[in-house]
Amino acid sequence: MKLHFTIPVSERLRQTFGSRYVLYSLYLEGFLFCKVRYSQLHHWNDQLRRVFGSTVPAFPPKFYLAMTASMADERRSQLEEYLQNVTVDPSITNSDVFISFFRKLQQVVLYKMGLSRELMGYFSLFFLQDHSNGVLSVVKKVAEFELPYVSLQSMKELGCKIGIRKWYMDPSLDTMLMGCRAAVNLLYIQALQEIEKNWVKPTDGQMQKLELLQKEANKTKVVFLVQFLELVQEVQHYGYMQLDPCACDYPEVGCSATVHVGNKEISCCIKLPSNQTKEVSFKISRVRCWEVTFLGASTQPEDQGREQTLELRFEYCDSDSWRWIVFYTKQAFLLSSCFKKIISEQLIKTTKEDKEMQVEMPESLKSKKSRIQQSQIAWFDFIPRKRVLFRPSEEDNVFEKIREEDL
Repeated sequence: MKLHFTIPVSERLRQTFGSRYVLYSLYLEGFLFCKVRYSQLHHWNDQLRRVFGSTVPAFPPKFYLAMTASMADERRSQLEEYLQNVTVDPSITNSDVFISFFRKLQQVVLYKMGLSRELMGYFSLFFLQDHSNGVLSVVKKVAEFELPYVSLQSMKELGCKIGIRKWYMDPSLDTMLMGCRAAVNLLYIQALQEIEKNWVKPTDGQMQKLELLQKEANKTKVVFLVQFLELVQEVQHYGYMQLDPCACDYPEVGCSATVHVGNKEISCCIKLPSNQTKEVSFKISRVRCWEVTFLGASTQPEDQGREQTLELRFEYCDSDSWRWIVFYTKQAFLLSSCFKKIISEQLIKTTKEDKEMQVEMPESLKSKKSRIQQSQIAWFDFIPRKRVLFRPSEEDNVFEKIREEDL
């Protein structure tokens, strides 16, 4: 698929030492994608040629004389044509050279927001769906290699938009970001949105305090922003990812559930076939493995196309016995990503604590120390997908199996 790049405008800027250069605004599918210099594109073209040789289109030549306004406009037009031609070949657009270049360019957005490089990993782009009834859905996390605006075009029927959200499942990690004003602003905006959308539900007393702090925070006083975030951490489900209501088979077939995942648990409000409700918390530490299965595509109204039917099932230690629990949700991949994030954060935290506790000890105790560390890791008992013995039968109408290493 050809990517529609345009360079409608450019601007002449002055460097620190007085020399001038031109910055080109790259638009992808009608949206500003990034700003880039000729030298950056020239270096990228050299990298492409080393990999793809003569299949790469000719790159606009260098000018060795002082550039006039007409020359700058000619180069802008040539660069635009080059970008449109180079993206015709899917082997180029799917290559590491192509993807890594534009991924780095998009980091300009976070720099413009004032977010330091060290803190970028705490945030990510997500495809969001704002429904007419006021409900907010997170469709999926934008993959590291993904070109967001291209994917956005393929989801036109969903009415999606792209948003920046924090990407960690341990709410206590907020404290790592309190020294950066840009990060605090992002956390504050997300917290307000989640309160408005009923993702988190403060008590009446908590809501009164939060509203008072919000009034002060709106006066751009950072101290009140921090106090607001410290208080909202006490609210149930703060820092969790909420999924759309879905069907599940726990504690019996025919149940539906509202799912929040975060802080080392899957918190569910389950509606039983008898219309009774039951609050259940599945601890991630008791999850042995999980898998995502594609069940087919269900027919929707004409304006909504066809919707994928997915399930996520996980093996859970329930009352000292193992059982499979299934959620039927189109957000199965998002839920799987949350599982992996929680486990990776806990492993990092455990490793860090182990290092801090290391002290000089006799040789006779080192083997014991090693056994303790192994048991801590085994506590998660996470089994890679390829070792899972469970296989759905053909009667389950499974058209394609998607394993964890494919996510």
